Amino acid sequence: MLGFLKGDPVKKLQKEYEKKLTEAMQAQRNGDIRTYSTLTEEAEAMYAKLQALKNQPGKN
Repeated sequence: MLGFLKGDPVKKLQKEYEKKLTEAMQAQRNGDIRTYSTLTEEAEAMYAKLQALKNQPGKN
């Protein structure tokens, strides 16, 4: 009934993904390669979820 008040999960996940990539880039620039690797791995997992959400039938 009030579905228009719910946020779009794809947009939310996209924003979190971009934030994680930015954090990873900053860690790399600071020379913290271990943190960079961890954040990049987390971002890749988010990207996989994002692609799964985008490819769901009925979402297009």
